[in-house]
Amino acid sequence: MEKYNIPGGAYAIVKNNEIVSLETFGHTDKSKLQKINSNTVFRLASVSKTFASTITTMLTQEQVLNLSDPITKYVPNFSLAKEGAAEKIQLKHILSHSSGLMPNAYDNLLHENWSMDKIIGRFDRITPICQPEKCYGYQNITFGLLQPAIETSQDKSYSTLLTERLFSPLKMNDTSIGFNAFQQNLNTAKPHVLRKVISTNKKDKRGKHLKQYIWRTVEVEPDFYKVAPSAGINSSISDIGKWLIANLGHNPDVLSPALLRELTTPRIKTKRNMRRKYWREHLTDAHYGYGWRIYQFDKQKIIYHSGWVEGFRADIGYSPELDIGFAILINAEANVISQISSEFWSQTDKFSSPK
Repeated sequence: MEKYNIPGGAYAIVKNNEIVSLETFGHTDKSKLQKINSNTVFRLASVSKTFASTITTMLTQEQVLNLSDPITKYVPNFSLAKEGAAEKIQLKHILSHSSGLMPNAYDNLLHENWSMDKIIGRFDRITPICQPEKCYGYQNITFGLLQPAIETSQDKSYSTLLTERLFSPLKMNDTSIGFNAFQQNLNTAKPHVLRKVISTNKKDKRGKHLKQYIWRTVEVEPDFYKVAPSAGINSSISDIGKWLIANLGHNPDVLSPALLRELTTPRIKTKRNMRRKYWREHLTDAHYGYGWRIYQFDKQKIIYHSGWVEGFRADIGYSPELDIGFAILINAEANVISQISSEFWSQTDKFSSPK
């Protein structure tokens, strides 16, 4: 973190139903007036998908929703260029990014001053690249359609359901949904983007000049908050520790064993992930389940997700066999987070399995 001059961050390690290590680093912004603490709120970006998939799958197990329902049942104005193609995309395909659509379809329009209805109206220009369940294509906008599906199926809002069914019972008191909630919180990490990299007079052990990374504090953008299931959640490292503990099975009244099995069953192979920098020397298999990635990392299965939105990065993962979880949040767009996470999991051969 110091090497890359990261403005602020925090990590947590959980094992056997408790947070065994939690550290914070740096400040909320470049002014250095406010230090990051265990309750400082970061944007989770795509780690939000782990919450959306959980509440969706929970509702299907309660027979409020059916994962075989076509998304057009809940979003009737969603259509594709090929006649009948939209009706073939079911909720389960949305959850597993196996809809058959080109990756990140129309994500660029989230940065424009467009309503979601207007963005959805553009999908009638898209022809699928494969049949549902036949190929992987990561999505944000179509994943966001889980919200109208949830809200059409019963009389509570997406935000209310997450709060009542997940945040409150797990005592995730720092966690919220949406742009306004983030803006109203007084203890938030501010986003940072890289301004420039300069060479210094200092040298490393190999005699190479060390680089200095200069970050710029920017405003929080509301764009990806438009798709709350994809990237709308804000949380602290303390709360993410609680989320890891629950996903490791230690809160079965909230996240049942059957629910966790359904979420982490491999659904679609993600070959491209096998080439991830820092991870590729360890990965022997990679799939997506429902809102979670399933990696075979050396000898361990890792349930994992990362998040990236302007000025923030987040990584979260856990090993069911080792009963260990690790999460890191930073307020800068730096891939050092991926390096840290992969190095953590590369040490799992040193960890003993729980009794």
